[in-house]
Amino acid sequence: MKIVRYAGKDNGEARFGILEGTTVYAAQGDLFDGLTKGEEVGSTDDLTLLAPLVPGKVMAIGLNYVDHVTELDKSRELPTSPVVFMKPPSAVIGPDQAIELVNPEHPTHYEAELVVVIGKTAKDVSEADALNYVFGYTVGNDVSDRTVQYEGGQWIRGKGFDTYLPLGPAIETDLDISDVRVSSRLNGEPRQSESTKSLIFSIPFLISFLSNGMTLEPGDIIMTGTPHGVGPMKDGDVIEVEVEGIGTLKNPVRNR
Repeated sequence: MKIVRYAGKDNGEARFGILEGTTVYAAQGDLFDGLTKGEEVGSTDDLTLLAPLVPGKVMAIGLNYVDHVTELDKSRELPTSPVVFMKPPSAVIGPDQAIELVNPEHPTHYEAELVVVIGKTAKDVSEADALNYVFGYTVGNDVSDRTVQYEGGQWIRGKGFDTYLPLGPAIETDLDISDVRVSSRLNGEPRQSESTKSLIFSIPFLISFLSNGMTLEPGDIIMTGTPHGVGPMKDGDVIEVEVEGIGTLKNPVRNR
């Protein structure tokens, strides 16, 4: 099932919907306890799609594809445990919303990512049981101001500005993530393309690792890392991030 979140035509209220092809149907019920399909609302061309959820904690994993580890720093060695940081929920935007560059003079990069949406409270879960706590998967762009990211030692500020976390267009609840392609295109030109087979730390491992002492709750998300091919964006660009089986997340880029 593909789940979207859209702005209602009457009062602009955010609502959940079920996406079939390009048609959105009203979703009834609770996101994590079960949604049922209601009446047809309209096509994706007629509706404003929002980020598919407002996340709780945003956990992010750096340096999780082999070729990306050294593409910006040739001296880096492969991590022996996950590199973990966080992004604030206030950075979230949806499809077609503008990424607003806070520091246009800095190299600010796109990073295409598969994003895990947690569906059940997870604490100290085993790797073997980890996927039972997943609600679904969506597409994310870990926008990163490299100058700010590296100047302070902690990555959160350089990756946490408003609009620096595009999510969407949908949550796919039924996806085999063992071998799906994560890619990006800048102004229509291919930039990234890699299978999740190349993850250094698998998604079940990451869920188990993060839940070890830190409770993951429904609505928390895990950004699983980006393939090699990252690069800068500038005012007027359009960045597309695609995850096979979920869809394409497209955002224009503007100076703030």
